[in-house]
Amino acid sequence: MTVGGFGERLAVAIAQRGPLCLGIDPHPELLRSWGLGTGADGLARFSDICVSAFDGFAVVKPQVAFFEAYGSAGYAVLERTIAALREAGVLVLADAKRGDIGSTMAAYAAAWAGDSPLAADAVTASPYLGFGSLQPLLDTARDHDRGVFVLAATSNPEGASVQRADAGGRTVAQSIVDAAAALNPAGSPGSVGVVVGATLADPPDVSALNGPVLVPGVGAQGGRPDALAGLGGAHQGQLLPAVSREVLRSGPDVSAIRDAAERMRSAVAHLA
Repeated sequence: MTVGGFGERLAVAIAQRGPLCLGIDPHPELLRSWGLGTGADGLARFSDICVSAFDGFAVVKPQVAFFEAYGSAGYAVLERTIAALREAGVLVLADAKRGDIGSTMAAYAAAWAGDSPLAADAVTASPYLGFGSLQPLLDTARDHDRGVFVLAATSNPEGASVQRADAGGRTVAQSIVDAAAALNPAGSPGSVGVVVGATLADPPDVSALNGPVLVPGVGAQGGRPDALAGLGGAHQGQLLPAVSREVLRSGPDVSAIRDAAERMRSAVAHLA
């Protein structure tokens, strides 16, 4: 496979390093439990520990909100964290969940999928202003060989009233998956993925997506690694389980975090 777009790079990373996305979620409670303090210095130290522990894994997902809470100091730490992960050869998925219209969406696209210091290998996005509202982000990501993971069906109970609503004989969530699928060419792994919660009893059909499916909620949130195979009709190598608290609560020791991550990688290895 000639590696170019994000979908192709992700497929190679999963094949070589396992289908696991590790979260960097510097929640204040974690900072305190790690004995780091909840200031910007603690945030930076937390991120540095995670970067060291996750070296050699396929994908790492910083949760942008926890960095935003610190203002410019937090964004500076996030920029350094993204750069350090990419320097180590780890794919970075910025969990920013951006969604807007027109020039505002274009500005978000420039920040997270363009040439900005915040730009990562991929970014999460919310389509609930209409899938078409994401076009500036999709275009920018394509032009820069980056990926976009579009929220489709989430595990939170509040989401069901919108995501499972009827949209012409299919759920809204299924319409999101189908719209993403239309952007992924046949013959090579697509770069437009979707987000589907690990604990959903009735997930949308992703079998025709030809792109990755980010599956948050594994581990501490109740998703079982042994129950993920075939989620929504997914093919082998399509699912990317996301784990955060299950691994981070082993900190702050780098070796302990890495051991927890290795155990989780082994638990989901059957999905590669």
